[in-house]
Amino acid sequence: MTNDHSQHDLESKQAILENIERYGCHLALLEADSYLPAFVYSIGLFKKFGHPELICFGLKTDVMASILNIACDLIKSGETLTTNRLYSEFLEGYQIQFIPVDKDFYPNYVGYGGWFYGNTFDFPLLQLVWPDKQQRFPWDQDFNSNWKFSQPLLDRNTDFKFYEERNLGVYTTSQVLAGDPILYVYHNQNGDWQFHSVLDPSIEDAKLVCLEEITKLDSTINELYHLQFGWWGWRDSIEEEWKYEKREEEE
Repeated sequence: MTNDHSQHDLESKQAILENIERYGCHLALLEADSYLPAFVYSIGLFKKFGHPELICFGLKTDVMASILNIACDLIKSGETLTTNRLYSEFLEGYQIQFIPVDKDFYPNYVGYGGWFYGNTFDFPLLQLVWPDKQQRFPWDQDFNSNWKFSQPLLDRNTDFKFYEERNLGVYTTSQVLAGDPILYVYHNQNGDWQFHSVLDPSIEDAKLVCLEEITKLDSTINELYHLQFGWWGWRDSIEEEWKYEKREEEE
């Protein structure tokens, strides 16, 4: 498994370098999983053209790649894409716009971009945001609620990176609420979240709280925002990094 991952990583980095040299940029495509939407982002635009990199979420990867290719062509021709403006060139019949991405989100989504820029995130990044079929954007009232979590807005909410509502009910224990460290996190197949300090907590200690309350107790919980349905994460102490995998009983 490790050797396969290392080989894939090496091949990906080589493809990034070759595509930037040949085309001026590389598009990194990440397919949707059981929990998170697909997304595509550019690498190389800032180095080659002094233009912010771009990222887009929630559509089919081939559609997003096509959209970002249009953007890359415009940038190559000398156009600068900016925030606070509507664009009609990208999606037929719909206008899109760009928002600036907060650097707190860079490690979560554009890791290969950080590698390309010298293992730093010292480059600007814009998110392409698309509307629903009524031309409403995610921040507009009455935006299609079925699409609410298809594209996280990366210019806000750095304190809460989960895709659910802040007031989502999640399970924990009285010990966690009293200050014991969260060392075990479960994202069940049905979407429920559990946050515990011990591997096998007693049902008598169970508590139902808002997800936001958990992130306020321990902001490092945000590092597991991506945990897929049926997966769990664990660590030996709050100083250590999270490990995570699919739960055997959930397979």
